[in-house]
Amino acid sequence: MAASRGPAETIRIGQIEIRYLQEAGDAHEIGCFEMVVPPGAGVPPPHSHAANEELVYVLDGTLRYTVGGETRDLRPGDVMGTPKGVPHAFGNPHAVVARVLVMNSPGIDPQYFRDVAAIANAGGPPDRARLASTMQRYGLTLVASAPAA
Repeated sequence: MAASRGPAETIRIGQIEIRYLQEAGDAHEIGCFEMVVPPGAGVPPPHSHAANEELVYVLDGTLRYTVGGETRDLRPGDVMGTPKGVPHAFGNPHAVVARVLVMNSPGIDPQYFRDVAAIANAGGPPDRARLASTMQRYGLTLVASAPAA
């Protein structure tokens, strides 16, 4: 059993907040984080994960989530999975904050989100080339042709 570590770090990428509940590590491969997406928040561009499956479970609000060619408005209790390599995107065009659990297997290192935050929070439009390079370092790929969420 893991030792208590106190309050988890909140990583802010623009208006989005990410708080890891479990990092992949010694005894497990799955990573899990809570993500808060305010209405109209800037979100990552459509992308895919070559080596990670992703599962999104909505706790509060409504999150628009696109996997491949399927777009759904997910509400509390709804779940949607993304297989490895499949383009996906999300957004919140609704009136209330969405709060979701995101699980990746294997987990994505929280440092990825810190690095993306440094780009997104630098002021002005994010440097797309730098973002693509950072994503690639962690096994993610920008996908221009995926439908927007």
